[in-house]
Amino acid sequence: MNQEEALNVLKMGYNVFLTGPPGSGKTFLLNKYINYLKQHNKAVAVTASTGIAATHMNGITLHSWSGLGIRERVTDKDVRALIGRGYLRKRLKSTKVLIIDEISMLNSNQFDAVDKICQYFKTNFYPFGGMQIVCSGDFFQLPPINKNGEKNFIVESWAWKNAKMKTCYLEGQFRHKDEKLSDLLNHIRDNKAEESKKILLNKKYSENQFLFNIIPTKLYTHNADVDAINNIELSKIKGAEFAYQMTSTGPKELVASLKKSCLSPETLLLKQGAQVMFIKNNFESGYVNGTQGKIIGFNEFQMPVVKTLSGKTITAKMAGWTIDDENNMVVAQINQIPLRLAWAITVHKSQGMNLDAAEIDLSKCFIEGMGYVAISRLRTLKGLKLTGINDMAFYVNKNAVNMDKEFRKDSKKTAEDLKKISFQKIKKEQKKFLKSLNSPVAK
Repeated sequence: MNQEEALNVLKMGYNVFLTGPPGSGKTFLLNKYINYLKQHNKAVAVTASTGIAATHMNGITLHSWSGLGIRERVTDKDVRALIGRGYLRKRLKSTKVLIIDEISMLNSNQFDAVDKICQYFKTNFYPFGGMQIVCSGDFFQLPPINKNGEKNFIVESWAWKNAKMKTCYLEGQFRHKDEKLSDLLNHIRDNKAEESKKILLNKKYSENQFLFNIIPTKLYTHNADVDAINNIELSKIKGAEFAYQMTSTGPKELVASLKKSCLSPETLLLKQGAQVMFIKNNFESGYVNGTQGKIIGFNEFQMPVVKTLSGKTITAKMAGWTIDDENNMVVAQINQIPLRLAWAITVHKSQGMNLDAAEIDLSKCFIEGMGYVAISRLRTLKGLKLTGINDMAFYVNKNAVNMDKEFRKDSKKTAEDLKKISFQKIKKEQKKFLKSLNSPVAK
């Protein structure tokens, strides 16, 4: 399915599961739909399973938005206690559309719990209290693990089955312009990492020369002390050091959530020659989340000037990360230069990024999907330097492979059904759904 078809399905008010491989434009399409709803003054809640993913869309974690917190299940008593919180009551009652990004990191118990909370708050026992639910994610990413160490995907939940999701499987490719890389990732997605693909990666492992005139960002599978590595590399550079302090506004707990989710430190230290990475999208200024480069100087206002790997010269200016409420009002904000030192980063924190170059150590992969996530961050194989690899790096969860086949079938049927409907009827249904969002209970 292409993006235009998927957007039409979303606008018709169906509960939707938006999926597809990394770089297929899922987040881009979500933002397009969110902007459409906001332009029509409709209350939409933008959430994600992780704080990092939430910041990509000026959202909040689903756990925080719903009041679920660190719990995996909720009892009737738990929900009654939550109803006593005025801010939660106001938030959930006003929401008509709930967006959940990176759902692969949620387990079935959590999804059922959020469904129960929404039903209670809205006094409506339709799935999620009658809201439109839009889930987005790729189950080939790192799988969810509950407190007992079990992996249970949200498709196993009652809430998922009751919501009757229409699947929109995006197959375009906006990140990977390298046919060999796309081919490799598709083989890994199918759990068919043939010997030729292993040879391709092992060849990369044996190469000593790197194709870019820059030290590639190091990706680690374990939560190594990447800040220490970055600080050590920064200390090796002689010259003046510039410090940038983060500023914030809003409730303490929301500001704390933003700080935890944002990849930029509260105090950012930079020097000329430092390896850096942009950590926010700004298409007008010429960078996206993951654009790499080097500090080549500072302007008269002491703002850092970055030369990217593509040769662009960009002056990095202060940027803001916000948490918006359902009515598009900013309730919390932090401001910082949208850069971080980029000698090292974890695989987990790299999710959602587009990397030009990376040095990846996959010798300690300990869970399916880890190698896939790391390699899929890259734009081309020319930007890859492997320092180690194990067999686990080539595997993804077997359940994810089976689910993916079903998602493709479901999406094909959704696309075929859409083509049977006239353009005029599609527009009529979309207007009808928008109008329904004005009523106490949405479609």
